Amino acid sequence: MLDAGALIAVERGDRTMIARLEAAEQGGTGLRSTAIVLAQVWRDPAGRQARLARLLRAVHIRAVDDQLARDAGVLLGRAGTTDPIDATVALVAEGGDQILTSDPDDLRHLVDTAGIHARVVAC
Repeated sequence: MLDAGALIAVERGDRTMIARLEAAEQGGTGLRSTAIVLAQVWRDPAGRQARLARLLRAVHIRAVDDQLARDAGVLLGRAGTTDPIDATVALVAEGGDQILTSDPDDLRHLVDTAGIHARVVAC
């Protein structure tokens, strides 16, 4: 599960992150994120963010529909936090997932509050 920090690292050419994601993909690990995370990192109107565009071909992007948005709002209320993007990432994660993020403390709190058994990994 990819949060904005992982996507930004790829866009900036972080070789460690690129290698980590390539290994995951080659090992059969499905890469996922949410559409709202993509909105956080996509800036080029012509789509010339080459590294990011290349990565996104291998990433399943989950839409943020009204039900996910409502569930994220409920989670934020329960957790006492305010970042709806992190909440959607936490809710899309599944048990056993690793969430790659530059915001591990907040995401760990959201995952714990939601009762999702995912591992939060700083990137």
